[in-house]
Amino acid sequence: MTGKKLIVSALVLALVQIGFLSWIIAGRAAILRNGKEVLLKVEPIDPRDLLRGDYVSLNNTISRVPVKLIANIPQGAFSSDDGSITVRLKKGADGYWQPTAAWFGKAPAPAGADEADIAGHVAAGWDLRSPDATIAPDYGIDRFYVPEGEGMAIQDDMRVRPFGIKLALASDGTAQIKALMDGDKTLFEEPLY
Repeated sequence: MTGKKLIVSALVLALVQIGFLSWIIAGRAAILRNGKEVLLKVEPIDPRDLLRGDYVSLNNTISRVPVKLIANIPQGAFSSDDGSITVRLKKGADGYWQPTAAWFGKAPAPAGADEADIAGHVAAGWDLRSPDATIAPDYGIDRFYVPEGEGMAIQDDMRVRPFGIKLALASDGTAQIKALMDGDKTLFEEPLY
């Protein structure tokens, strides 16, 4: 009888784990399929990870947010606390989206039809005293893995012509990279599953 209970317990545990992984994958796929598309201009940083293979490490137009855009800096605050940030984006004349406002925590009102909000995380210690200062939120969109041997060629090409990433944004601001773009041409697209 003990052997049967052990087998049943192992099966239940396996089903729970499979269900949890399926939920994560389905959530990512839902953002890619239904999220609002945003195009960000990117520049290369480093294209290789010895353990994982080639990737393009991306420095995008929202990697640095000017402190002057943050609407709700607490009175007398000298530096940022460890917490969330929402950055409001708007499409520019060149087709790339730029930050227009930001808030620690959530935005006070929903984004307009021609805007989008992206959620990020800010580490403690960023200087908030100077309006010319910037902070660097982490949105979880700083790497895009490419086929073996493609990283260096893409990095070299990024230095001579504009590249971008197409994002899909969920209604809560969660971002997923949908595609790596070379101008108007899609180089690599993320599969839904």
